[in-house]
Amino acid sequence: MRLSDDPEWPERDRLILSKGHVAVGLYPVLADHGYFPADWLDSYTRLGSPLGDHPDMRRVPGIDFSSGSLGHGLSVGTGMAQAARMRGNGAARIWVLLGDQELNEGEIWEAAGSASHFGLGNLCAIVDANQMGLDGKTEEVMSVEPIGERFAAFGWRIVEVDGHDVEALLRTFADLPAAGSTEPVCIVAHTVKGKGIGYMELSRTWHLGYLAPADAAAALREIEQRV
Repeated sequence: MRLSDDPEWPERDRLILSKGHVAVGLYPVLADHGYFPADWLDSYTRLGSPLGDHPDMRRVPGIDFSSGSLGHGLSVGTGMAQAARMRGNGAARIWVLLGDQELNEGEIWEAAGSASHFGLGNLCAIVDANQMGLDGKTEEVMSVEPIGERFAAFGWRIVEVDGHDVEALLRTFADLPAAGSTEPVCIVAHTVKGKGIGYMELSRTWHLGYLAPADAAAALREIEQRV
């Protein structure tokens, strides 16, 4: 992403966490950029803390979208991509991180059609295809596969990648067409929910789970044995 140490820099890229419940992974990155004091991290989800389960753009510098109910992020990203073009900010790219189960929201596909119609090559959607959501396995709740073919039918360029392969992801990002192109890009990142922790992998129990001390110890043991 094109960033600076100033979250108010108008020409920077924007990141839309449509699956905003993963904000805990973004907050440390923003702190590293100096967007807010690192000691905020210790207050995560505590009463009065600006750092909640979902990000709040009114309280956290560097957050571009206040999420909650899923399914809205691609529409917001499409609007931001259009706005960047209208303002002459042709180098800025809008990134939208989506979950696979939120693709059963109709608004997603309205945005997909709009983005290709307006030729928003500065818009990149990344689908975390981790096979699960709060209600259970994605394909059992409401089928969204084949994700790539569905986006392609709406006029998007598609890239399929192993979402656990960091080097492959970096190559994919580096190979994106210029932001001034006219074809939006969808990266389908195939992942496994809870990857690397046996008792968490593809477990509905651990879609939302409290990591009690015994659970944390078991997870650490498994990670340490692997490395």
